[in-house]
Amino acid sequence: MNVIDEKGNQVPQQESKRVIAGVLAILLGSLGIHKFILGYTTTGIIHIVASFVTCGAFGIVGLIEGIIYLTKTDEEFVYMYQDNEKKWF
Repeated sequence: MNVIDEKGNQVPQQESKRVIAGVLAILLGSLGIHKFILGYTTTGIIHIVASFVTCGAFGIVGLIEGIIYLTKTDEEFVYMYQDNEKKWF
């Protein structure tokens, strides 16, 4: 999708990582890989540690996040998780 500003110039858009982050969150949610894909290194480490401490039960958070990611449109996802960096859910 091309976005044109008021002067008629094409505005560069950030590529959505929605599908890859969503699928990885569902499949490898307990490892927090989806957090690293989105550039949330600290949050990814917290996710791994929390999953280790809870013996993998924290992986349910990854599953929920994956479903949320995949139900968003690309525009919503980029705005919410890539531009504004919403870290959890």
